Amino acid sequence: MKSKVMKIKKHEARPDLTGEHPLGDLGQLILLIVFIFVWIVDIFFINLTETQYLNLSLSIRIPIGIIILITGFYLAFKSMKLVFGTKRKQAEVIRDKVYDKIRHPMYLGALLFYLGITILMYSIPLFITFIVIFIFYNFIAKYEERLLIKRFGEDYANYMKRVRRWIPKF
Repeated sequence: MKSKVMKIKKHEARPDLTGEHPLGDLGQLILLIVFIFVWIVDIFFINLTETQYLNLSLSIRIPIGIIILITGFYLAFKSMKLVFGTKRKQAEVIRDKVYDKIRHPMYLGALLFYLGITILMYSIPLFITFIVIFIFYNFIAKYEERLLIKRFGEDYANYMKRVRRWIPKF
């Protein structure tokens, strides 16, 4: 009987990093292209952007969308700097700064980017695409959590109990 071998995208030059889903980067790129494609199709062909549904004022949408975009960029930048900009002597569960509030701030930052654009454009096709993107990010986040539990055991399990995956606890 063949056993399932979990393939992991590893960072060979960085043994302090655990790894990620092997299709994570490709999936993110494909979904970005799909999001942009849906956006263009909606604007030029379907034309379901803005006024066809609930009337939400630009004066509300623009500040909310911009705040969400800025928050997304902040989370992505800070988490990337913390993970890839800091080389540790040995692998450990990262708990400081943004990782003290959210388990996947890099992914949440990307999700907030998509959500911010969706709110700014006020587009149902983009919102549906955002939901698909969220499902994908949730899938790869769960996958990586299994890797982290396998590597760090109870230490990561306790971290998971204290820090939520997507919605911060303050």
